[in-house]
Amino acid sequence: MLPSVESDGIAEAAQRLWNARMSNLPCAPIRTLLGAGDVEAAYEVQEVNTRRALSEGRRLVGRKIGLTSPAVQQQMGVDQPDFGVLFGDMAVCDAEEIDLTGLIDPRIEVEVAFVLESGLAEEWTTTADVLRATAYVVPAIEVVDSRIAAWDIEIVDTVADNASSGLFLLGGTPRRLEGLDLRESGAVLTAGGEPLSVGAGAACLGHPVNAVTWLARRLARTDHPLAAGDVVLSGALGPMVRVAPGTVYEAQVSGLGSVRAAFAKGKHWRATAHAGHTPQTTPERSP
Repeated sequence: MLPSVESDGIAEAAQRLWNARMSNLPCAPIRTLLGAGDVEAAYEVQEVNTRRALSEGRRLVGRKIGLTSPAVQQQMGVDQPDFGVLFGDMAVCDAEEIDLTGLIDPRIEVEVAFVLESGLAEEWTTTADVLRATAYVVPAIEVVDSRIAAWDIEIVDTVADNASSGLFLLGGTPRRLEGLDLRESGAVLTAGGEPLSVGAGAACLGHPVNAVTWLARRLARTDHPLAAGDVVLSGALGPMVRVAPGTVYEAQVSGLGSVRAAFAKGKHWRATAHAGHTPQTTPERSP
């Protein structure tokens, strides 16, 4: 996946995003450095920074899938999902307070997380392979974030930026897939008892298992196929919601239970100030 010789554009884009993550200051879009719609170059940028992170001691623990909604794909001008890397230091425990100083302008989504019992390394992975390889599923919250100022992103920007990843939280009650109908599973995100986002498993490529199957096939063509123990965030079940500091959000997925994300107060919203508006809990499109 990583080119033997990085082009100037790939190297510059990778460094720009790396600097934004390290400084917690948003940067300009990187699509002008790579060419409009050059998704493969964007994945090369992602890989450059993934390898750099691993060399500095971060631990790869799984993958996240984005752009699983056909409507969002149409908005972004693509015909397939995208993916990013999950590192161990991105994991937050259920209801653990989240320090917003490590984020720029976060949003949250409700998802189903798959934890794999065995790897999926075949290019023509089937649904049956995914079902057999899955140890269990849990409800999840993904905290998505963008290093690009004011979320001014196109497909190249989000892919290069590790699919706009931030943090993730997993529910603590694992469920086997037997007897679950994830396609019909309803999902709701609430704060203070008020629903902010609703959806269902069918919104995720028709079924969350479909999303994991797509990812397994895509990664089988790389040096990093899905491995035993990997966590896979299968994609948003409903619209994402912008985070309000000091708020506790609860994600519930029918048949799976719930998980909570508690955000600390007092964040200085650099990206919000740049965009010229105040934080709100309003549904927005998923990256």
